[in-house]
Amino acid sequence: MSPLANGHHNPSALMLGGVKDTSTDSSSIAIRGGEFVPELGQPSLSDDDIVTINVSGMRFQTMESTLRRFPSSILGCPIKRKRYWNSSTHEYFFDRHRHSFEAILHIYQTNGQVIRPEAVPINLFLRELKFYEFDNDVMANFWESEGYQKPAEEEMPNGKLQRKIWELMEHPDSSIAARILAFVSMFVITVSIISFCLETIPDFKEAEAAGRQWSSPFFFIEFVCCLWFSAELIVRFISCPNKPKFCKSFLNLLDFIAVVPFFFNLIWAGDEENHEATKSSISFSVLRVIRLVRVFRIFKLSRHSVGLQVLGKTFRASVQEFCLLIFFMVIALVLFSSGMYFAEQNEPNSKFTSIPASFWFVMATITTVGFGDLVPTSPYGKIVGSCCALIGVLTLALPVPIIVANFKHFYRQECRLAALYAQNLSEIEEIEALKKSELQIQQQKDTAINMNSNGDVNHIKTISYNNNTPSVMVNIAEERD
Repeated sequence: MSPLANGHHNPSALMLGGVKDTSTDSSSIAIRGGEFVPELGQPSLSDDDIVTINVSGMRFQTMESTLRRFPSSILGCPIKRKRYWNSSTHEYFFDRHRHSFEAILHIYQTNGQVIRPEAVPINLFLRELKFYEFDNDVMANFWESEGYQKPAEEEMPNGKLQRKIWELMEHPDSSIAARILAFVSMFVITVSIISFCLETIPDFKEAEAAGRQWSSPFFFIEFVCCLWFSAELIVRFISCPNKPKFCKSFLNLLDFIAVVPFFFNLIWAGDEENHEATKSSISFSVLRVIRLVRVFRIFKLSRHSVGLQVLGKTFRASVQEFCLLIFFMVIALVLFSSGMYFAEQNEPNSKFTSIPASFWFVMATITTVGFGDLVPTSPYGKIVGSCCALIGVLTLALPVPIIVANFKHFYRQECRLAALYAQNLSEIEEIEALKKSELQIQQQKDTAINMNSNGDVNHIKTISYNNNTPSVMVNIAEERD
């Protein structure tokens, strides 16, 4: 037999097919036949046994089966928790934050549900989760409970060139060129929106009214912007890995809507120049609606704006508050419009000719805008208007602070969690790389067994713990007859 695992710092030997303990560390545990055989000092526990855990003087008790739900964690793995065994008190002692441990133990009891105590800061609780070495699923549950939705693993194109183009178009942080492209895209969107607003100024509309649309600078700007949007959309569609999913995306639909009006306008304007007799009020109305759709280009900025994304999250989280606000507004609208109509119906030259005609006054009063185009003249009408103003203040005061609080919550959370996640991304990648290396080691071991069917093969798997991070080394010794 050749010597194995020489020079490894404090290894714990795990042997398959025999027993060999090369450890000089008291925290090591030998394995026979794939089952843990604890050394003297730490009891061998079954699933029904009760485990006592002392966290900075506060004792917790739970079942051994509960801890084994996460066998890769410190509490769930007998090898890892061996070093914390106190033989004098017959318990495991951890000099850690004890208020966080209630939530830590809750993770074991609920099989992965993470609820951070409100009194525990997020960075402190995250440090405790790392110490107890929970797997990626628990960490993902933690980020999700804190409001940070880790993006799912994205489907990438197979071709190398197609992948580069897709990352260039979809991931602004992937490279400097991608950042420059995202900046140019935002600039084109901004120019298009400004042009859309400026061309409605009466002085700038003279060229279009005089039939000189093709020579208008706004037409040239719109033409260049639409060419950019069209090229961007086509390139992204060609390079995308999933065409049906691409077509169903809301942002991609906005990109399509931002391009279509220009080509409709181009075709319509050319047709009207060739067929002047076909002009009608209906055609102009359709043309105005098509041009109005261009305003939706402003939503394209949400692809590059964290603030707009936070605003979208706020709206989704505040659906109940919006429904409550609309419900109160409808009730107040009907009640006060009816009261205003009956209070003003006998007044000469009254503009409150019907209940629907009173909707505008009530809505402007409830929202505390008060245009002044409709005003009550009778004493009863003024009383109804005053009550409407007071009720409007109360109606808006109830749900609006909740919506504002939701926005602040999501914005601060987005900034804080993005920074925390960026700091810990390297550690998550190290864990994933470790899992891949363990899988490769297992595959190499299986291959070696198949290749050495004519000889005796001894496999020793050596595990050491450095800073609570497992490093794995497999040595295969081959002895032939």
